[in-house]
Amino acid sequence: MRVLILGGTTESRRLAEELHARGPRPYDVTTSLAGRVARPGAVPGEVRVGGFGGAEGLARWLREHRTDALVDATHPFAATISGNAARAAALAGVPLLAVRRPSWAPVAGDDWRTAGSLGEAAEVLGGLGPGRRVFLTTGRSGLGVFSGAELGAHWFLVRSVDAPEPPYPARMETLLDRGPFTLEGEREILRRYGVDVLVTKDSGGAATAPKLTAAREAGIPVVVVRRPPVPEGVAVAESVGEAVAWLDYVAGGPGRSGEAGLSAGAELSAGVGLSAAAPEEGSG
Repeated sequence: MRVLILGGTTESRRLAEELHARGPRPYDVTTSLAGRVARPGAVPGEVRVGGFGGAEGLARWLREHRTDALVDATHPFAATISGNAARAAALAGVPLLAVRRPSWAPVAGDDWRTAGSLGEAAEVLGGLGPGRRVFLTTGRSGLGVFSGAELGAHWFLVRSVDAPEPPYPARMETLLDRGPFTLEGEREILRRYGVDVLVTKDSGGAATAPKLTAAREAGIPVVVVRRPPVPEGVAVAESVGEAVAWLDYVAGGPGRSGEAGLSAGAELSAGVGLSAAAPEEGSG
């Protein structure tokens, strides 16, 4: 059974490792990386780097390589790639699974402010008062929204795997690092740099969660950017184990070899106890 994993996350690497450990049968796995990270982690099996040319290009690749299942294990905020994956799966008649680690949730003692986008996060940050020292952990792109005059008195510590892309705030220091991060390390960053507000995306998972605990302990506010929804009807797994169970079901069930495409997401999900993404509120 041929499987294409859209990767770039810890979950995608672990899924490739799990499937690769079984040998060439029952799975022939290719992991696709977008190529935006200069030093991606090692991934077992066949790896391709670069885009497909949109949904149509991905659908063409799926057909040409006789792909039996597509797994979207990209970052929860890679909305464009996930949308293309959903359209491509429908065009090619290939079953699709989205792997999404569970979202973070506030607990007692947290001081969270949520935002629907980086732009909204900048607005929330502006409302917290001037002269803030901000630990910005939203990645290297999209930082221009924090460079406006209304945030000119703020200082930013930007942490990312690769160097940030301009435009970005004028008063900024960069910390290049890759998770997982420790609680002690996050406490030290807040202390050393005098951080008094944290801005993060709801990436979920344990690798980058210690910063939330450190912020709670320090009593500082956290601005959390909500993740975009998974495309409607797509089967969703919250762990590598669930993803493997779904693939095993597809390999031996009605979803194999294009017999069930995107529209069968709910049926395939039910077969292994998963959920299928629901329509967004207010959608037609």
